[in-house]
Amino acid sequence: MNARTGKAYLRAQYAPATINHALSVVRSFYDHHRQSGRGPIVSPVPPQSRHGQRTNAHHNPQEPFQLHRRGPYRQKQPQLQPRAVPDDVLDDLFARLDCNRDRALFHMFLTSGARASELLGMTVGDIRPGDGRIFVQTKGLGGAKQACPASPEAFAWVALYLGELAAQGHRPGPGDALWWTRRRPLRQLTYTALRALLNRINQRIRTNVTIHDLRHTLCLRLVADPNITLVDAQQVMRHANITTTGLYLRPQPDEVIAKVHEHYVRPKPEPQPLTGWDYDPDDLADVFGQS
Repeated sequence: MNARTGKAYLRAQYAPATINHALSVVRSFYDHHRQSGRGPIVSPVPPQSRHGQRTNAHHNPQEPFQLHRRGPYRQKQPQLQPRAVPDDVLDDLFARLDCNRDRALFHMFLTSGARASELLGMTVGDIRPGDGRIFVQTKGLGGAKQACPASPEAFAWVALYLGELAAQGHRPGPGDALWWTRRRPLRQLTYTALRALLNRINQRIRTNVTIHDLRHTLCLRLVADPNITLVDAQQVMRHANITTTGLYLRPQPDEVIAKVHEHYVRPKPEPQPLTGWDYDPDDLADVFGQS
């Protein structure tokens, strides 16, 4: 566990979710070719349960749930809780950014909730400062672009970054890529270069922040705002199901520990002496009538 972020480091082996995802992909590959008659009759990938049935993902509500043991190679996945990046870590991270491009990029990540591939695939025409939004190509929509909000600070840093590009003689058009490398020859910024930049900052400030952690941070901030509904947060994060956004409603461990510690140190009220009690005269008058 990292002492500053409270987040576990990546393990040397494959994670349980990665193993289960790989098994599902390979099984779907063989099922597709088996149904088309171009593959083996029996899939070499074991089923999800030992009884040869799938889990209760598509359960009939009129039938009782059946417990199934996990199939071979299937891993038990822990319920991971989304964690926000602490404010002091964010301050240190932004203090280490030494150019307007990186400041604009990380402000966009933190205020738009866009994924790394979505933000790096933007063009200059996808920036709409007057509307306070950007457009990103969301996965699973066949190339369609969706609108995302962004903060005024993010647009201000983008303006400074584009001004620096123009001063260097590079003026990308509306259909050109938005994010470019700093060294010549100028190339479109890739995820590998962005990850290397963040890894260098993590080594300096001794953290293990990832790009996706900024997305978690925004969603946790949105659900904690009483003026923003859960449906609004779902729209900003572009979750397909409201249940995915509902996972962010779980209380954070740090907050729960702080509240319980406050309960322990809160002074106990002094016991009050018993003074006896009696019926309210107005209640007696309602029952027995006026005397």
